[in-house]
Amino acid sequence: MDRKAQHLLALLVALFWSQVALFAATEESSLDKVLDALFAGQDYREVAISPEGRRVAWVEALHGRDGAPSPNSAIYVADLNPPSTPPQRISAGDGRTAYAEHDIAWSPDSRFLAFLSNKEEEGQLQLYLADVTRTPRPSLKVRVDLDVGSHGLVKGFPKTLTHLKGSLASPSWSPDGKLIAFLFTENAPRVPGPLEPMTPPAGVIEQQVYEQRLATVDVASGIVRPLSPPDLYVYEYDWSPEGKGFVVTAAHGAGDASWYVAGLYTLDATTGDCRSIYKPPVEQQLAVPRWSPDGKSIAFIGGLMSDEGNTGGDIFILPAEGGTPKNLTPNINASPNWLAWLAPARILFSESIAGESGLAALDPSSGEVAPLWRSSESNSTGGWTFGISQARDGKTSALVLQSFERPPEVWAGPIGGWKQITHANQNARSQWGRAESLTWSSDDFKIQGWLIYPRDYDPHRRYPLVISVHGGPGSMVRPSWPGTFFDLALLSQEGYFVLFPNPRGSFGNGEAFARANVKDFGYGDLRDILRGVDHVLKNFPVDPDRVGIGGWSYGGFMTMWAVTQTDRFHAAVAGAGIANWQSYYGENDIDLWMIPFFGASVYDDPAVYAKSSPITFIKKANTPTLILVGDRDGECPVPQSFEFWHALKTLGTENQFVVYPNEGHLIWNPEHRRDILKRTIDWYNEHLR
Repeated sequence: MDRKAQHLLALLVALFWSQVALFAATEESSLDKVLDALFAGQDYREVAISPEGRRVAWVEALHGRDGAPSPNSAIYVADLNPPSTPPQRISAGDGRTAYAEHDIAWSPDSRFLAFLSNKEEEGQLQLYLADVTRTPRPSLKVRVDLDVGSHGLVKGFPKTLTHLKGSLASPSWSPDGKLIAFLFTENAPRVPGPLEPMTPPAGVIEQQVYEQRLATVDVASGIVRPLSPPDLYVYEYDWSPEGKGFVVTAAHGAGDASWYVAGLYTLDATTGDCRSIYKPPVEQQLAVPRWSPDGKSIAFIGGLMSDEGNTGGDIFILPAEGGTPKNLTPNINASPNWLAWLAPARILFSESIAGESGLAALDPSSGEVAPLWRSSESNSTGGWTFGISQARDGKTSALVLQSFERPPEVWAGPIGGWKQITHANQNARSQWGRAESLTWSSDDFKIQGWLIYPRDYDPHRRYPLVISVHGGPGSMVRPSWPGTFFDLALLSQEGYFVLFPNPRGSFGNGEAFARANVKDFGYGDLRDILRGVDHVLKNFPVDPDRVGIGGWSYGGFMTMWAVTQTDRFHAAVAGAGIANWQSYYGENDIDLWMIPFFGASVYDDPAVYAKSSPITFIKKANTPTLILVGDRDGECPVPQSFEFWHALKTLGTENQFVVYPNEGHLIWNPEHRRDILKRTIDWYNEHLR
């Protein structure tokens, strides 16, 4: 080759790599813009309609000046008539500084709003009371260091009701409006809950239990009275209709783990006397206890649940004095997740149903279920919070609605006829392709999943596919606007099909389906997922050599498991996974959750734990795997990820391992969330695109 030709070749090579670099920079810029828009979107965390149905309150997450989410939040109230009245901000401060303000509760006369705020001390919440009928402070515009949007003036002069040290949560008014009950953990060393960062161990290790107790505060005097016994951890509660007592779900022992063995108790609001009325079998967890309006019965949701707060099961009713519960929905092909009494003969409930959301009414005497609303939208305020807020008339309600196509907003009105109240996300635009519900057969089950198309879909092209496995396993993927925490829907923007399966063990198809993976983790549910892959390959233009898998929590376990069972996946991302069920049993903070699923403790039946452990089959793992975890994760502790990483490294399987500091099972730091999303997308792009 002569010198001129060599020079020309060098120029062509340089041009090629400059275009590659430009393409990569453009792609990075495009992804950054998508992430910027996603992180800047408004997140609604709570919604509550006033008892008389004239006002609706909600909680908005706040953003810093750089657009990143902050730990702070703001409360707003809007009049429903006329709906054009600008929302008013409720704050313990003067409106010029943002705080963490949330946990809203209306007084029975709809005049006052109770809420929690950390105005007095960073990291310490107190209970406040605001009169929403008072005239706002004149000319006090909302100008704060954080962007709180373009809402109206600040309602003023809230009253501080408590001066406590510890964790406060879940305020609720007594029927006569004289007391406010709340959950209180005195001197709590951290935010309670298994999803939060655990306290780092140091020194002599022994169990020190900080019990979450039910307490009341007198609205007039501010006198606080702890009610529940100091050795009982209370998770949820409901006032009796006459205000003389409570029904609570509670258990003795450490709060995070003992939820799985919690029972029902009644508690006297005057004396604090506590009486057990129902102790469930080991395979049943309890949630959402609700006292009937006539005081005779207590309804609750019972079922096999893998996570506190992620509810699914059947609706049961129990005499208020105790006894044997009656299952009111024994054959329902759905998973109720929230309920409220509308009358002694009518229960309203929300349900997960075959990948969708529903609302229905239940007659406790006959067990008859009347569907009221079903939609591919989700009635969710994010995470696991479902249901609606109902006014006293039993007709007017408020909720947050969202879907793959529509970002979350607050809606209010009659069920199914809600009108949009907020418009904070009106400029948000979908950066992903359309979503389609798929069904396929696996063994004796009909499996449902959601498939998101590539954003600029061309049926004449062939695309990569990534399977996103949900956590739990007791959970269900439903349509929702993609979030900022490990949401693989964003791969659509990068030119991927993304499949979100709901395999056996998921909610949405009744209790038999939810229990179908007991003592069988990784076997039947992986078959369901692989047959979903087959279904997509058969019906959509997907390249079988460019298929990946990923998930967080149980989804992280399923990812670790999948790469030790099959070579069909060519890239994997395991977030907060579980590599070895035997060692995991002694490491995690909630070990009691495992016994209903495995049938015994690891000390009594180690074999059943070994047969579902990825580490047992680790020498079959050839898939390039990215491993992610928080360093203070109590649900899926970091040693599990270390164990899997060490094995891959020793065997020579391509991997990358990232530990995020000061994070629990859920990652809260926005910089860490962004890194997880970008690192995950880069990993799939490197190996699949």
